[in-house]
Amino acid sequence: MGIAKSLDEKTGTDHVENVIDSPTLDSLDTIEQTKAGKFSWLVSITAAIGGMLFGYDTGIISAVLVYIGKDLGHTLSSNEKELITSITSGAAFFGAIFAGTTADRFGRKSAIYVGCILFIVGAILQAASFGLALMTVGRLIVGFGVGSAAMIVPLYIAEVSPAKYRGRMIGLDNMSITGGQLVSYGVGAAFAHVHSGWRYMVGGGAIPAIILCCLLPFCPESPRQLIYHGKFEEARKVIRCVFPNGTDLQVDQKIQHITIHVQESKDMTAGKSNWWVLKQLYVIPANFRALVAACGLMAISQLGGFNSLMYYSSTLFHLVGFSNPVAVGTVIAGTNFFFTWVNLMLVDRIGRRRILLCTMQFMGLFLIVAAIAFHWIPINHDLSLVEGAKVGSPAIIVLVSMVCYVGFYSSGMGNTAWLSSEFFPMEVRAMGTMMLTMTCWGSNVIVASTFLTQMENTTPSGAFGFYASICILGWVAVYFCYPEVKGMTLEDIREVFSHGFGVQRAREIQKEMKLRAVQGQDSEYREKASV
Repeated sequence: MGIAKSLDEKTGTDHVENVIDSPTLDSLDTIEQTKAGKFSWLVSITAAIGGMLFGYDTGIISAVLVYIGKDLGHTLSSNEKELITSITSGAAFFGAIFAGTTADRFGRKSAIYVGCILFIVGAILQAASFGLALMTVGRLIVGFGVGSAAMIVPLYIAEVSPAKYRGRMIGLDNMSITGGQLVSYGVGAAFAHVHSGWRYMVGGGAIPAIILCCLLPFCPESPRQLIYHGKFEEARKVIRCVFPNGTDLQVDQKIQHITIHVQESKDMTAGKSNWWVLKQLYVIPANFRALVAACGLMAISQLGGFNSLMYYSSTLFHLVGFSNPVAVGTVIAGTNFFFTWVNLMLVDRIGRRRILLCTMQFMGLFLIVAAIAFHWIPINHDLSLVEGAKVGSPAIIVLVSMVCYVGFYSSGMGNTAWLSSEFFPMEVRAMGTMMLTMTCWGSNVIVASTFLTQMENTTPSGAFGFYASICILGWVAVYFCYPEVKGMTLEDIREVFSHGFGVQRAREIQKEMKLRAVQGQDSEYREKASV
């Protein structure tokens, strides 16, 4: 009872006498086995609106590049198009650093607010631009906001979600990203023939940020953050809302369970700088393996070519001869949205690892098909279609292969890469998620700033063949280095990477979880039978 009493002093509970002695912490987390309420879903859906900031921006720039014409004073060159596209990704890289270094001190919600405000300001500046310089500044500010929101939203959702639904709830953020991309293509098509319609396109990006700012006051802070800052009663209220069917004892035990890990994290980081915390990701082997697995998958998800398709799909389909490239790009965005929903429904049932192993190799396959088809499309070195050329079967094959590629991407690593924030222990979770998001945007910058140039220098076939090789090599890396953590609590996941990359250890834990669930059902049945 010694541990229980000391925890009670920290949490302020009045249930010392009810705490059950146990050789493990699992007995303090039985509330996870109860039926969760709607509250955590509503909070996750609200926070996921932040994903629209990312999604809308990546989608709308595709249409803007086609219709901006000479509105910035001259026709933009390929390098200038790459500049206003990639500078947002570069700024997002630094926005993620800001969110990561302040998330523990000021809480998760504060970083989301800052991201929304930056996005609103940046959207207004873009819409008012009449020169390349102001447009670049607007894109820069939007990038800071997108990076902040992209880093903090999945982290926040992970900490307010029941373990058994965490994959689906974080998936809501990814579905919001793809939904934002789909909406952006619709907006792009709607304003395609409006004078200076691109200004309405970029200005409309402020709308989801405004909506999120209005709804955030109704969302609580993460219970782990509340406990971290000593606000136990507020944390108890949040946990009660997340698990309305739990008993008072189970709520208190959940507080104790989180407190043990929070206190352990605080003891490790007490008096330490952010730089010291960041170094723990590299000097502690288990943390470093978690970092490699999480950031490795994120890098593959970006370097595999998907965002080049999102940023430049209208340019790409215009290149191969389609007369309405934005409308054709909408097919890609619609596919992306639908298969993100498929992943959302399957990720907590099938598991992260199995989904990745069933999809990544097919991404590579369809990129190879596209590369072969491009060989038969007459394209000049400056990425213009040879005069007089018409859309033929090779262009149709490119479109079909891109649709298939996006389907496998969205149902696989497009969503799963963002779930990897769950790999990190609490003491380095904010920093780990920051590194995860920085990897996303750093890789994004590489793709956005080189795609058009790479196609000019290596031909479209060479560019898509390169992306295919990354996807196939990524499948091999996932097989050896990416463990399955579905259904585990955030506190339990830290054990996985203490055993190498934890692929085998994760299997053992999954079996133990199933055994405990069966034993719990048997115990419940016996209690009912005795009554």
